Amino acid sequence: MEQFETIAIRLLLSIFAGMLIGMERTHHGRPAGLRTHTLVCASSCLLMLFTVFQLKVLPNVPLETIRVDPTRMAQGIMTGIGFLGAGVIMKEKFTIRGLTTAGSVWMTASIGIVIGVGLYAAALLATIATLVVLSLFRFIEKKMPTLHYGKLMVKFKTTEVISQAEVFKVLKSRKVFGFAPSFYLDNDGKSFKYEMTVRTADFDNFENLSNDLRQREEVREFSLVPTGD
Repeated sequence: MEQFETIAIRLLLSIFAGMLIGMERTHHGRPAGLRTHTLVCASSCLLMLFTVFQLKVLPNVPLETIRVDPTRMAQGIMTGIGFLGAGVIMKEKFTIRGLTTAGSVWMTASIGIVIGVGLYAAALLATIATLVVLSLFRFIEKKMPTLHYGKLMVKFKTTEVISQAEVFKVLKSRKVFGFAPSFYLDNDGKSFKYEMTVRTADFDNFENLSNDLRQREEVREFSLVPTGD
């Protein structure tokens, strides 16, 4: 009975910890949410429980045939979680999304592992720390001065091409700075385009730049794609 109570308590705690983290991810519309985090934490705990109670599960088997190293079990769990974490990372053009959710899945598995071996204090502190990072740090990130990056493409007719210096002058007027430019001439020889990485301290500057480029008659076509999460 005592063994059953220990298993039940640890599984319930892992479910509760995974649920708390999953609720935060679900609230922000992430693909791996409440159910995923709960199952990850509970399954990690369950596998570690096997290493804790292996002698009681197979009492009549010689010790050397059932010895399971808990550290190896943990390594196996984290290897499997790595594939799950990779599945929630999505690339949309130049933007990569899901890195934070992948990290939370990894952390949730770690919490399940420590609950499985009975380190309740460590699990509690880790759960609180994870929730603080996911919620409070989001607010801090928004308040921090951040550089915003993007990919800019500007196309001109070959008879109306402006120089690279003039392009940079237009960018600077909108507090956007370009670097690492590339130059392309279309196969038909009728258009020429610049491609470069741009950055700014205020995301609204990208919109101001796009409005400026849209009003210039010499600009045949342009695209400005923000990068980052």
